[in-house]
Amino acid sequence: MKFGETFTEYLRGEEEWFLEKCRHVEYKKLKKVLKKCKTTCNTTRSDGEHINSSATLSDSCQCQSCPWCDEMFFAELMKEVSDIAGFFKSRVRHLLHIHVATGMQRYMMRLRRCFADEKQALVEEGQILIQYITMNAIAIRKILKKYDKVHGSDNGKNFKLKMRAERIELLHSPWLIELGAFYLNSGLDKVGNFKNSFGRVSCENLNEDQPMMKLMLPNTTELEFDLTCAICLETVFNPYALKCGHIFCKACACSAASVMIFQGVKAAPQCSKCPICREVGVYAEAVHMIELHLLLKIRCKEYWKERAMGERSEMVKQSKMFWNEQTIHMIGY
Repeated sequence: MKFGETFTEYLRGEEEWFLEKCRHVEYKKLKKVLKKCKTTCNTTRSDGEHINSSATLSDSCQCQSCPWCDEMFFAELMKEVSDIAGFFKSRVRHLLHIHVATGMQRYMMRLRRCFADEKQALVEEGQILIQYITMNAIAIRKILKKYDKVHGSDNGKNFKLKMRAERIELLHSPWLIELGAFYLNSGLDKVGNFKNSFGRVSCENLNEDQPMMKLMLPNTTELEFDLTCAICLETVFNPYALKCGHIFCKACACSAASVMIFQGVKAAPQCSKCPICREVGVYAEAVHMIELHLLLKIRCKEYWKERAMGERSEMVKQSKMFWNEQTIHMIGY
């Protein structure tokens, strides 16, 4: 079965009620644009353009900038990708917020479980979101490959780089790592019923060298995420993902941005740079990866306790220094 048929079948499948509320790649519409471009350019060439004998062997448009496509193709696709990334982020954030709820909200959650299986509902939504992001990522990859084939250009590859620069590359989102951690924290890696629908997630060497999270998505796409902090070179503790996608321990990120741990990562100045890619302004939208932190707490208890004590000790030390400096500044001694 061709991917176009598979994608259409997915959109009209069991999750149609969910997909009606969200944006997806207009795969068939974009393919029609490419088909029209191919037909129009071939007609134009046959009507009057002089073509070398070697060029006639190809039915591609062979134009680096195509008015038929570029007018709507990349603009429309960029809008769709942005909407998909935004929807995925908001839904995953909502799902995980419920899963790690505290205080009164946690009490209400437990009360609701007396009447409905809330955990089952969260797991099912997680499955739907994994499938949603995977199918749309494949659709984007296929349509960009088709664009480059039709036009004999690298504009599709360049668009992928643009998506990465805009931080909307779907399969490199920190929220996907959080969903993987949610999968493991829910114990689904031990339940055979969920493996085919959710994919497969595993974590290796969490408190050793080269800690990794591996995600085998439903379409056999395998992703690997390195969970090593590039500053302390240990498994990330109390991790934050900066806007650029790089993940660090909270203490390490604060140190790199010259802020106190108790002030938090988001208190970093606007001019602060990522320690790896040196991009400016990536701290304001940092994501606190609570599920990943919880996974470490469950699976590496001794390591977690050691790091927690170290972070707390450093935070108390920094707090004392900060308030001593504030006192001296206010009263002069």
